[in-house]
Amino acid sequence: MAALGQVILIPVFLYDDAVETIPAYISNAIADCSVFFVENERTARRFIKKIRKETVIDDQEWFAIHKAEEGIKKQFIDRLKQGKNIGILSESGCPGIADPGQILIEAAQQINATVKPLVGPNSILLALMASGMNGQKFQFNGYLPIDNLERRKALKELEAYSAKNNCTQLFIETPYRNNPMLKEMLESCHPDTRICIASNITAPQEFIKTKAVKEWKKQVPDLHKQLVIFLLQA
Repeated sequence: MAALGQVILIPVFLYDDAVETIPAYISNAIADCSVFFVENERTARRFIKKIRKETVIDDQEWFAIHKAEEGIKKQFIDRLKQGKNIGILSESGCPGIADPGQILIEAAQQINATVKPLVGPNSILLALMASGMNGQKFQFNGYLPIDNLERRKALKELEAYSAKNNCTQLFIETPYRNNPMLKEMLESCHPDTRICIASNITAPQEFIKTKAVKEWKKQVPDLHKQLVIFLLQA
């Protein structure tokens, strides 16, 4: 029986032309993989050609993760048992972080395959680094509820937890709902609660600013259709 293949977690740039944010050793890691499980095959192929031009894309096996249905998980495990190294790519940032690839990584751990995480850009950590908020204790909360009342309740709960535990709260929103989210934050949160808005990280128009609610109210930025992560500390 062949030795198990390895799972290599390949980071993808957050902004399409930010090739400089990807370490050089990622090219060698790509060369070590004969199979790729990706969130979006078209953009993953384009990424790999930018990072390693000599890669013959059609020589590799490609699978779309989607929500990692049982069929996809079975194909993933089968390839590992055949001794093939598998690269996992998110749509942007690091696989397994706010990303469907986590389900496949869990399957690899269950069969005792080696999982190698590689260094690359991650919007959660980059935003936290630049925010000036507590980096010793923080929580990433994904998406908050869409319903207005539920969203307001969630914000109040996050703010209260942050105040009690000195904890930075991070969350994201769909780009076309950024402005309603910010409006709700400014209306619901205490005037002295600090909010960091981190948008378009690593892009030329990168914007990362931390201000108290009462200061943001003086000049509210337009975040419509921007890639944003919000941070809150009460």
